[in-house]
Amino acid sequence: MLPEKFSIATLQHLYASGSETPASVMQQIRLRIERDADNPIWIHTLTDEELAPYLDALSQKACSTHPLWGIPFAIKDNIDLAGIPTTAACPAFAYTPKRHATVVEALINAGAIPVGKTNLDQFATGLVGTRSPYGEVKNAYVPDYISGGSSSGSAVAIARGHVAFALGTDTAGSGRVPAALNHLVGVKPSRGLLSTAGVVPACRSLDCVSLFSHDLTDATLLLQLTQGFDAADIYSRHISLTHKLPDMPLIGVPRANQLEFFGNHEAQQLFGKTIASMHAKHVTLVEIDFAPFLEAAQLLYQGPWVAERWLVARDVMEQHPESMLQVTRSVIAKAKHFSAADSFSAQYQLAALRRSAETILAHVDAIITPTIGSPYTRAEIAAEPIRCNTELGYYTNFMNLLDLAALALPTSHFANGLPNGITLFADHGTDNTLLALAEQLSGDIR
Repeated sequence: MLPEKFSIATLQHLYASGSETPASVMQQIRLRIERDADNPIWIHTLTDEELAPYLDALSQKACSTHPLWGIPFAIKDNIDLAGIPTTAACPAFAYTPKRHATVVEALINAGAIPVGKTNLDQFATGLVGTRSPYGEVKNAYVPDYISGGSSSGSAVAIARGHVAFALGTDTAGSGRVPAALNHLVGVKPSRGLLSTAGVVPACRSLDCVSLFSHDLTDATLLLQLTQGFDAADIYSRHISLTHKLPDMPLIGVPRANQLEFFGNHEAQQLFGKTIASMHAKHVTLVEIDFAPFLEAAQLLYQGPWVAERWLVARDVMEQHPESMLQVTRSVIAKAKHFSAADSFSAQYQLAALRRSAETILAHVDAIITPTIGSPYTRAEIAAEPIRCNTELGYYTNFMNLLDLAALALPTSHFANGLPNGITLFADHGTDNTLLALAEQLSGDIR
């Protein structure tokens, strides 16, 4: 019997013992998807006919040489799976790709089984998980609360035991916010480390494919299997990953007056307990000036980078405006107000902020923040969608603009059972260091 939640190692053990097969696992997963039918997690799940080639191919692959043999995974529906429509949560935009996205192909080549395409905030524009014509994805733990976006369906699919891991994207926090709200590990890799070929852009120059898993072991394996330069992606980079972790890591924490919880005292207390628990570990905490990061965050939606979203959605907005949600249109329409001069001015400002951030990052091994300042109910998001979404990005919006790597980690729960989490981040190329640091801290952060 498949556990309610399962990791890659869990399935590998079940397969090795002979108690489960990929076909039997998929049957149980279908029942779970039916059980959760009132939660619009999936936009498309593979039919038996669509799934058959992937199951049949496993007979030609050895477990010993295919580290994801028989492991089911979810794909955010702005990432291509050959032969299956990609919608970006906008039916008028839908197309059917002939090829897999590069990261999807890498996972399938390693033996993984795609279960289907998951729901998302339309055109990956939002951190809430409610901006989809396919329905609002409910939190996996407390359904009245948001699941977090834009990779809402992918996060909830793994949290509800439909898959062992999932693919999302992360431009402004879309892989970290859902991880925090659904008790998952969320990897926001260095820009260009994972190919975005076959991914519908949000902000093409900033986009990252993100990874969701239950634990750090799976996250480390998935990052190893999906990373690498891809000439098909014009923003792919050759990145040498560092792994320099001293015996006594130095971790930066924003000054108290720069931490923001938006009036949520419980969230503030939980983060305080996490920081206090880290004193028991072999780390040194030091206050840092968070101002450059916060200033950079303001540029993402209030600056000209929103024009990149316009480039993707322009045809739909002009020819089929009724197919787009009003909140999505209002965010993307801001692009019309920026000039070429505004773009260069913002780039100069960002370069100055990057220089300030480099100075701070050079003196610490990582920085720790809450992943979100405060969670919100779906009703609160409906009442004030822009304000709440903006607040959810307080600790996330600056990451890709400043070219950083980040790792969202589950910690404690709120009194109502809703998960909470923290984020560790550092300069690009430190992805392995962050995973190692998280492993060192595991068991002591709560």
